Amino acid sequence: VQLQASGGGSVQAGDSARLSCAASERIFSTYYMGWFRQAPGKEREFVSAIRWDSGYSYYADSVKGRFTISRDYAKNTVYLEMNSLKPEDAAVYYCALNKRGSRLSEYEYWGQGTQVTVSS
Repeated sequence: VQLQASGGGSVQAGDSARLSCAASERIFSTYYMGWFRQAPGKEREFVSAIRWDSGYSYYADSVKGRFTISRDYAKNTVYLEMNSLKPEDAAVYYCALNKRGSRLSEYEYWGQGTQVTVSS
């Protein structure tokens, strides 16, 4: 499976941005799609994930209430809507696919990453 992320860029604090991640093949119902991010000098961290069939989603505390994950069945695409962006949200954002469940350690397919820069 190949994942193609897009939508990053440079924004001002308080602005919004939308990331997309398209999968090269069909996403099955029990799969989870997730977003992670990595800022310079920091470890990669979980941002959000969604179960494909139910739409059940969850978020890191740092983005809860500001970010929204969603998916488009027909396009095999997951989105991350980011609102009220803060400078600390700046990072390379990666989408990932977990075919085995929801455990963060089980994400085995990764996109190439898209840079989000937030200036104050």
